[in-house]
Amino acid sequence: MSDDEPDKIWDEYDWERFMQDQDRRTERYMELLEKYLDDPQRDQIIAKEMGWTHLTDEQGIDWADEAELFLDAETIGEAEAEIEEEQAAFDSFESDPLYRACLELSSELAVALNENPALQNHPVAIKMATHSAIGCAKLAAALSDDDLDEIGMTIAYLKRALRAITVSLDALLELQKNQLIDDTRAGILTQYVFQVRDGIVSRMGEVRREWRKRHGT
Repeated sequence: MSDDEPDKIWDEYDWERFMQDQDRRTERYMELLEKYLDDPQRDQIIAKEMGWTHLTDEQGIDWADEAELFLDAETIGEAEAEIEEEQAAFDSFESDPLYRACLELSSELAVALNENPALQNHPVAIKMATHSAIGCAKLAAALSDDDLDEIGMTIAYLKRALRAITVSLDALLELQKNQLIDDTRAGILTQYVFQVRDGIVSRMGEVRREWRKRHGT
C-alpha cells in the first residue's frame, strides 16, 4: 500500500501497476545478471544499476557470504510474502473446479508433448506450456483469498491468469494451423483452454460484483 495513503483500498488497477513494477524490477535484475555474470565486480555493478545504494558503500561487502544482500529488505519481504501466498494458494483450493480444469489442461499438454518428441523443443509448444503453467500459478494466487480481503489483488491476478491462458490458446492455434499437433489432441486441449478461459472471465465478473457491493464503484 502507498505510504501516502495508508487507508486507501487498492483496486485492480493499483495492484496491476504494483505487479508491473515488480515485473520490471525482476526483468531488469535478470538482464543485469546475465550481462555481468562473469564480471568480478558483478554484484557491485548490479547493485548500483538497481539503485541499491546501501549495498555499494566503500567498506567492501563479502558478497559470497552475504548473498541475501542482493535484494533490499523491501524486496526480500515482497518475495517471501509472494512465496507464502503461492504456497497457501496451492494448499487451500485444490478442489476448486476452475483450478482443477487448469491442472487438467497442463496434464493434457504434457501428454501431447510426450506423444510427439518433435514438440518437446519446439518454441511454440514451449510457449504454450510455459503460459499454461503461468496461468495456473496466477489463478492459484487469485483463488487463495477465500475471504476476498484484497479484492483488487484477486482481480489483478485473474487478469494475469487470463492473459497467460490467452497466449497459450494463441500458441495452440498456431500449432494446429501448422499441423504440428493432430486434430484430436488439439480438440481436447482447445476444450480445456476455453473451459479455463471462460471460467476465469466468469470468476472475474463475480469478484467485480463483490467489489461494487462493498465499495460502490
